[in-house]
Amino acid sequence: MSRIIISTPNAPAAIGTYSQAVKVGDTVYLSGQIGLDPASGQMVEGFEAQTVRVFDNLKAVAEAAGGSLADAVKLTIYLTDLANFGTVNAVMSRYFDEPYPARAAVGVKALPRGAVVEADAVLVLG
Repeated sequence: MSRIIISTPNAPAAIGTYSQAVKVGDTVYLSGQIGLDPASGQMVEGFEAQTVRVFDNLKAVAEAAGGSLADAVKLTIYLTDLANFGTVNAVMSRYFDEPYPARAAVGVKALPRGAVVEADAVLVLG
């Protein structure tokens, strides 16, 4: 089975040795997204704004892969402060409907570019 690299200008360009997403068959693996604005390349300000930007970025990559966030089967959320988890849930409710994808939340010491939240996803299309 071949790999297809997914890329869109509607999400931040990769800032390292990775692709925005890789599609293998009907499965799409979305790389972690942080709160970078794709137009300016700058981090948005504030935890909620970064969380919204993270999900907007994931949505853009999902759409570039021919899917949507409704196709997400697994999310991993990385937080520099687990006390912000309630805000993540509130923001997620704007992007996901039941049945929700499986999810893990991981507390981390630091994230790239000083981000306070990052998320990656796995989609299954079709």
